[in-house]
Amino acid sequence: MSSETKSKFIDVKTLSGALPKDVRQKIRKKELVDGQPTTGMCEGYTQANLSIVHKSLADDFEKFCHANSGPLPLLYKSKPGEYAAPALSQHDSDIRTDLSLYVVVENGKCVKNVGSLLDYGDKMNEMQSFYLGCSYSFENALKQNKVTVLSGCSVFHTNIRCHPVGVFDCYQVVSMRPIPRNKIETAFQVTHPLIEVHGAPAHIGDPAMIGITDINKADYGCQVKFQEGDIPLFWSCGVTGLMALQSANSPLAFTHYPGCMYISDTPVKIHDLSSLPDKPKVIALKEEPFFASVTAESVVSKVKALEECIQDDPGNRGISPLHIPDELIKSALSLSHASSVVVTTGFPCIVNKTPPYENDGLSGAIAIATMLQALGKQVTIMVDADMTTVICDIVKTLVSRGVIPKSLDVTSFPPSGQDANLQTAREFLSGEDELHPKYQHLVAIERVGRASDKTWRSMRAVDLTSLVSPIDLLFDAAKDMPYVSTTGIGDGGNELGMGKVKDRVVEHINQGSEVACEVAADYLITAGVSDWGGFALSMALYAVSLCPVHDRYLRRNVGFPLQKAEDLQKVFPTVERQEAMLTALVDHGIHDGILQQLSMSVDGLPFHPVHAEKLHQLNKFVL
Repeated sequence: MSSETKSKFIDVKTLSGALPKDVRQKIRKKELVDGQPTTGMCEGYTQANLSIVHKSLADDFEKFCHANSGPLPLLYKSKPGEYAAPALSQHDSDIRTDLSLYVVVENGKCVKNVGSLLDYGDKMNEMQSFYLGCSYSFENALKQNKVTVLSGCSVFHTNIRCHPVGVFDCYQVVSMRPIPRNKIETAFQVTHPLIEVHGAPAHIGDPAMIGITDINKADYGCQVKFQEGDIPLFWSCGVTGLMALQSANSPLAFTHYPGCMYISDTPVKIHDLSSLPDKPKVIALKEEPFFASVTAESVVSKVKALEECIQDDPGNRGISPLHIPDELIKSALSLSHASSVVVTTGFPCIVNKTPPYENDGLSGAIAIATMLQALGKQVTIMVDADMTTVICDIVKTLVSRGVIPKSLDVTSFPPSGQDANLQTAREFLSGEDELHPKYQHLVAIERVGRASDKTWRSMRAVDLTSLVSPIDLLFDAAKDMPYVSTTGIGDGGNELGMGKVKDRVVEHINQGSEVACEVAADYLITAGVSDWGGFALSMALYAVSLCPVHDRYLRRNVGFPLQKAEDLQKVFPTVERQEAMLTALVDHGIHDGILQQLSMSVDGLPFHPVHAEKLHQLNKFVL
């Protein structure tokens, strides 16, 4: 009987408990049809993607794998002409025959699919095989932790560029599995330690963010169905190896046909979640479209401590009811994912002085901006048009005195010669398309906000409208722009962003019905002094960015760690740095808003001991 007549599609349920050596024999003897996916087979054992390259390219491909260990976790690299994988399989194995289907790549093109590589004879002696961990390996671990996954997955091209090495330069491919929302964190935690088979997801939620335009049209694999409440989770995928081979444009290479893996004799280690150190925490940042970020449990605890510390209310304004827990960590994570940020500030409450702006918020704004700048973001400080010259001069002074390492861009809204309206705001924020706005996050700190009667008022309900540019319009516009997020920081209820708790401001704050800001922010950080909120956000960014769990997720599992602590410490809000910053504000005529005088104080509180002590307290949580 010929192999063609013996071959058939076998129900994977009958092979779920089979030994890998037996399944390899079935594949080799053509008892399985060419191209049968191996998902669900040999549960508990490591399956591997395959890339075979000419020996002259092997060293660069190995480096490429190490540089992109999420999609290409290297399990074993063969010697030239070696067909077994002794580190993975103790029993008989032959990489030329033990996959149900192979792809032949010639000069960067997929020319055909074959059921065996035996016909390539001596050419195989010049090739080296790379066995790369596959996500099929962790499906059993998910099931054992009560995370339901369907057999198979949908596989997509993305806009995530891998770190290039030599001739290998391509974009990552991902596999997608729908996961019930209440199981997302479990799925992440289960796969997080399994880095030899891709590890944790590269992305959670909104497919458009990684260049997938239609979740219902997979590029490879099967089309999986969503149940109500499911969220798409995207894991790095070994089909990235095919993209890499094509990019190299070499005369001959081979890879597995998507879904048709090498099944090794190596068991997958299933970790006990209760003993997992510093568990990843998944935090939802957006609902429509859904998107979540990730950081470590220890970082969440540190940021929570920062958030609680800044709730002290030295001015007795009664801000406690305005506080929404966990907004600080959400804002920090959202900002970490942004590439371009506007930080706006300015509260002209000293109407009989020139300039009329109080000092609270300015140091906090600069602390946030410089940390974002150190993280590689494009950052712009936005103030009223009458304030731009003063802020530019302050920034120059801070750079010349070594307080901050480099200058910051300063602008105002609306742009010169344009009307202040919602359309202008939308145009100001818009980029090349909806997914890529010019600015991805707006932060307002101690920025006077628009009240319900369309005026801007001080805490004493003094009308400041004539001194204010309608920067609030940018927050209005952002509401209809799904890829622009907003943060508000305030200490009284009349600041931009406080519209999120407007009803609470009206109920609990003196003259709240007159002064309450009507414009909401996505994330709202309340503090006893707004500067404290700015310092805490800067420190939260520091903690999040140095977290290995978050760093890997931010990189989408490719490339190398992004940040070094010593670089971020150059802008970290220390007592010394913030005292020097306040000194510069005083030197440029910026007054204390409560005392209405030039002094080393903010909101009527002396820098020493009050603000210095608060900075000491905050520093201890993250340094």
